[in-house]
Amino acid sequence: MNTNLQIGAYQIAYIRNTFQFVMRSMKKLNLPEYNFRIQKSEKGLRIFDPLRKKFVSLTPEEWVRQNFISYLIEEKKYPASLIAIETGLTYNRLKKRSDILIYDRKGNAWMIIECKKPDIKITQETFNQVAVYNMSNTTKTQYLAVTNGLKHYCCKMNDAGSRFDFLKTFPEFPEN
Repeated sequence: MNTNLQIGAYQIAYIRNTFQFVMRSMKKLNLPEYNFRIQKSEKGLRIFDPLRKKFVSLTPEEWVRQNFISYLIEEKKYPASLIAIETGLTYNRLKKRSDILIYDRKGNAWMIIECKKPDIKITQETFNQVAVYNMSNTTKTQYLAVTNGLKHYCCKMNDAGSRFDFLKTFPEFPEN
């Protein structure tokens, strides 16, 4: 019984140390706080991605992505089953990857989201990157979004797909 207490105390200390390290390493974001499964490995910290169902390297960009996905699922009620991570795209024969791609209930691409590290300023160039992804042969979405975890921007494509209008908030997920 005494051994179990020692293991439990060790585990608690390990969890506390890992949490403190993550909080020092990762910037506080402009999003609600969520609980994540984080582990230390010989290659650094790893965070459990519930959509990919595996641990991935915890980089500043991944920190933003995991927090933003949690925001979409928990706060905006987007269905987790319709969210894809790092989806492959082709644009002018170039292979690209979108950070987050959200599908509607019919299986059509609905929103594409580009995640940046918190210290990366969101500029017109950042929006151009996500717009290029949207011009791929396989993806034409209604919404484009960019976040660095501190600032979040979403815009709706007009019907012709040649112009977009910025929204004040992220749209509700469509029921149809």
